[in-house]
Amino acid sequence: MTDKKTNIENEAGSVEQMMSGTHRTFAVTLQRRRLSILITAVLFVAAAILYLIKAEPLYTSTARLYVEQTGPKLIADYEGTMTQSKNYLYTQSEIIKSTPIIAKVVQRSDIKRLRTFEAKPESIAEKIKKQIGLAEPSFTTGEIDNLVIYLKKLLDVQVGIKDDIIAVSCLSPYREEAAQIVNAVIEAYVDYQTSQKKSSVSEVLKILQKEKITRDQELSANFKELLEFTRQYGVISFEKSGGNEVFQRLKALGDSLTIAQLDTIKAKATLEAVKKFDSPQKVRQYAMAQPGISSNLFARDMETKLRDELQSLETELENALIQCSEGHPTVKALKSRIEAAQNKLAAQIEEFAKNYIELLEIEYDAAKQKEAELSASYEQYKQESQSLNIKATEYAIIETKLEQSKRFCEILDDRIKELNVSEEAGALNISILETARPAEFATSPKKAPTLAASLILGLLFGLALAITRERLDWRLRSAEEISMVLATPVLGIVPSMSDKGKKDNGNKGQKVHLEPKSSIAEAYRSIRTSVFFGVPKGQARTILITSPAPSDGKTTMVSNLAIAMAQAGQKTLIVDADFRKPMQHNIFGFANEVEKGLSSILSGQISLDDAIRSCPTDGLFLLTSGPEILNPSELLNSEAFSNLLKELTHRYDRVIIDSPPVTSVADSQILAAICDITILVIRAEKSTRKLAQQAREALAGIGARVLGAVVNDVSPKHSRYGYYSHYSYYGYGYGYGRKKE
Repeated sequence: MTDKKTNIENEAGSVEQMMSGTHRTFAVTLQRRRLSILITAVLFVAAAILYLIKAEPLYTSTARLYVEQTGPKLIADYEGTMTQSKNYLYTQSEIIKSTPIIAKVVQRSDIKRLRTFEAKPESIAEKIKKQIGLAEPSFTTGEIDNLVIYLKKLLDVQVGIKDDIIAVSCLSPYREEAAQIVNAVIEAYVDYQTSQKKSSVSEVLKILQKEKITRDQELSANFKELLEFTRQYGVISFEKSGGNEVFQRLKALGDSLTIAQLDTIKAKATLEAVKKFDSPQKVRQYAMAQPGISSNLFARDMETKLRDELQSLETELENALIQCSEGHPTVKALKSRIEAAQNKLAAQIEEFAKNYIELLEIEYDAAKQKEAELSASYEQYKQESQSLNIKATEYAIIETKLEQSKRFCEILDDRIKELNVSEEAGALNISILETARPAEFATSPKKAPTLAASLILGLLFGLALAITRERLDWRLRSAEEISMVLATPVLGIVPSMSDKGKKDNGNKGQKVHLEPKSSIAEAYRSIRTSVFFGVPKGQARTILITSPAPSDGKTTMVSNLAIAMAQAGQKTLIVDADFRKPMQHNIFGFANEVEKGLSSILSGQISLDDAIRSCPTDGLFLLTSGPEILNPSELLNSEAFSNLLKELTHRYDRVIIDSPPVTSVADSQILAAICDITILVIRAEKSTRKLAQQAREALAGIGARVLGAVVNDVSPKHSRYGYYSHYSYYGYGYGYGRKKE
């Protein structure tokens, strides 16, 4: 139960330490790679400054229009103004950028000579902007072969989101020319709308003038008939009683018949005017201008969607043409899709025109039918009136016909006068709210946003580069990272040893004995304390020291830790179980007595007492590896070795075993399975995450109890390992590392 509880507590501490290490990993990365992040950000800002110096300033001039949707009246007494629809405003914005209007603008001599349309060599800044997809509308030498397409790229027409104002903008390197181009486009648009309105008004005027001639002739004939009747029979009327009931009905029917005839003429005039239009688009424009039609016939979602789709495709084509040639598959595909959308829109408009003409024909037929019914009723009451007073009725009929003709002629005269005035006035439904003026400040490039964006991109790119470099660097760079990767605490940190004793392994291996007051000796004593307090008393008698890879410092760790334990009064034995590369006999000066060792005991050649050697430190003994053998793993996995280890635990307080690296051979795993605890030695700035994880998994696979890790060969400048500050397992701060007096 005690062992289980201790394991649970150790695992809980490991998880907590791993979580805290995860939270600090990002901050450690920033601190370690801060110079590369800073350099990257500075390079991005420098590139942005260079771009701002080299880039040509562009200016935007804007004009604003209000287009009122109106249309000419025919016979009615009012000219209704319809509510604006987004569909109508988007149509007008497309008309402004249409080829007829743009072509008219570029044909003007004063516009064609502007510097905006002069081809110039492509600058370095423009090449960079094209590469990153931020290129403004611009053409190099030999590319401005179609001014219409080029001007369309420079123009931008937007419909207000919260209002019905159309904004027309132009981008140019020359502020005065940008305003001049916008005003020229507005002028061309007004002229176009004026000519369109004059065309529709002229058609209606011709029909009304033709009808006026016919009605004038009818009025003259009715007047002559009344004059002849008066001469022959005199004036006959019902002056006293105001006429009988039949006569009153006859008069009312005459008035109704007059209204019906006017409606018939109106329907006929409208139908004939529409049929004379040479395109469905004109039929649609005329229909949209008529009052009371839009709410029933023009709120077409399909057309709106088609126009939005066409506008989106044209925008994509413009962006594609900036980076691709005309023959590029992407450009061809976009043109094909634009053509298909245009065909669908044309078909939609054509069907609309067809439906509208059918509607006018229905209205005309209904008007004729109503006129015919009233005429029949009028003739019926006319015959009845003749039976009462034929002459008086005839006089009344003639007089009524004359009044009808006079009233109709007056209405036609008034409407013809209004149409003449409207034709002369032109497109009065376009209001220019604001003319384009030269911009005071450049629209592009924007200095503050460009510098801010470059700084942010530089920091992000630098951070990404730092993280990438950190990910590619597999070395374990901090005590927190080691603890997180191994899922075990760091028992202590051993400083680097001087190079002057590099060839003298005995000097390094007996550092605690030779320099007991040094910071290195204190580091080993701190590890000894971690072992003493990390495991309950009597449960860590056999200690295996190993490492993930060769040259991590495990052999030096074994000898110095054993000396530290012996100095603490623990009877300690070092067992050199590294048969493949034994070193402990060299450290303690037994180089000529390697024939007496562990392999000799297990083979029965000598006894245990004969093989064990006393070391210079009191209470410390050494069992060397002995002669070289061919099957180390089988020997360590034998029952003889297990029995030997049990006997050693009865003789000594601590048995510290030196073994080969975990990832090299299976010897360490065999030893870890039978030892009480295992300590992994990690070399600073050398051991990798991959090998450390492999070692951890290998030891976990055989059920080894890994007490912790020791970080070896830590340079004083690497403070992230906790050197001179604390030892992470218990958190004691000793403050050692002072120079010798």
